[in-house]
Amino acid sequence: MDQNHVASYYAATANDTIARPALSGNHDCDICIVGAGFTGISSALHLAEAGFKVIVLEAARIGFGASGRNGGQLVNSYSRDIDVIEQRYGQALGQTLGAMAFEGGDIIRERIARYEIDAHYKPGGIFAAFNARQFDELKAQAELWHRFGHNELEILDAQALRAHIASDLYVGGLLDHRGGHIHPLNLLLGEAQAFEALGGEIYEQSRVVDIKRGSAPVVHTANGTVSAGRILLAGNAYLGGLIPELASRSMPCGTQIIATAPLPEALAHSLIPGGHCVEDCNYKLDYYRMTSDLRLLYGGGVTYGGGDPASIEQFLRPRFERTFPQLKGTKIDFAWGGDFLLTLSRLPQVGQLEPNLYYAQGYSGHGVTTTHLMGRLIAEHMQGQNERFDAFASLPHLPFPGGRLLRKPYTAAGALYYGLRDRLGI
Repeated sequence: MDQNHVASYYAATANDTIARPALSGNHDCDICIVGAGFTGISSALHLAEAGFKVIVLEAARIGFGASGRNGGQLVNSYSRDIDVIEQRYGQALGQTLGAMAFEGGDIIRERIARYEIDAHYKPGGIFAAFNARQFDELKAQAELWHRFGHNELEILDAQALRAHIASDLYVGGLLDHRGGHIHPLNLLLGEAQAFEALGGEIYEQSRVVDIKRGSAPVVHTANGTVSAGRILLAGNAYLGGLIPELASRSMPCGTQIIATAPLPEALAHSLIPGGHCVEDCNYKLDYYRMTSDLRLLYGGGVTYGGGDPASIEQFLRPRFERTFPQLKGTKIDFAWGGDFLLTLSRLPQVGQLEPNLYYAQGYSGHGVTTTHLMGRLIAEHMQGQNERFDAFASLPHLPFPGGRLLRKPYTAAGALYYGLRDRLGI
């Protein structure tokens, strides 16, 4: 059965609604990629630019998963910041990963410019603190990022932040001028078109049902096969149980988003005058921004194990009305959810299951930028430039406490602790 995009704001405003064909018959290529999200398409485009023949297989539509449903925010660094990486895995690895921490956003901007992608890019992202502890952590984050060469940052006290966000919730913030936001589905579709223009092939409605491993791997769908020199698994939270050894050390998590009806121009510009995107500093954070057609897009929350609450609007309306009381009762035009993939370390899982079987997944909420970095590193590795890919591949893939059966309650219990800590400001 064909699967189409969820009824999101992004799907309703997509630049490219062309349906690609399903795979039929037998095909050959240098590299077969499973999954047409940001990891798959970013890798495919880098590889096609390097001259490889690449085929991408997508179970539903391009961007069906998290890549076409997320908040569209370009958040720098990783879900665990560089200082934590240094503490846990050593200064040398921390330095190597730190040197790449801001590259993903630069790749996105380069893609938009080079291929003239209409992704509604808007520069600038704000981290907003609810209490003094969070504000102190933002100041420390700025110092850390300065150490790795990122100097386009502004510390904002409560008064300065109020000039950027028309909300009384926050005590301060950090403005990252190297952050920003985009229409993620249109970015992805533009990158897919660029890949196809270089000779790449994308097949939609082509769920992979089996992979014959070995020295001559073959990828099977219901109606076709792809024989490839190498395979990249890029399904992330939507890979399912195709590769059990990947599913056992990660967990799908759901997040939800609403988009209001278009707001009056004066009201829209008064809420976020600079047009920046915003995320707060809570463990289970909220994030929001204004779209190009003046809708407030507001997301937040996490459902461990994936899926959505019974009513996304009822779940999120109190949160966005608390942030902006001036929007109380505003009509909601779109409400949707999607799953991202969480790892215990909150760092990406990257590597090779076999010499010709690659994988990249588990960006833990920082997927928009990190997937673009990973596409470049995968292409580097397949051309014999191994150092940067191998740095990520060296990170341990830790199992969740309690295994697959108990990982959800254990993780939820940890989140409850951190949520209480955020509420108490300690």
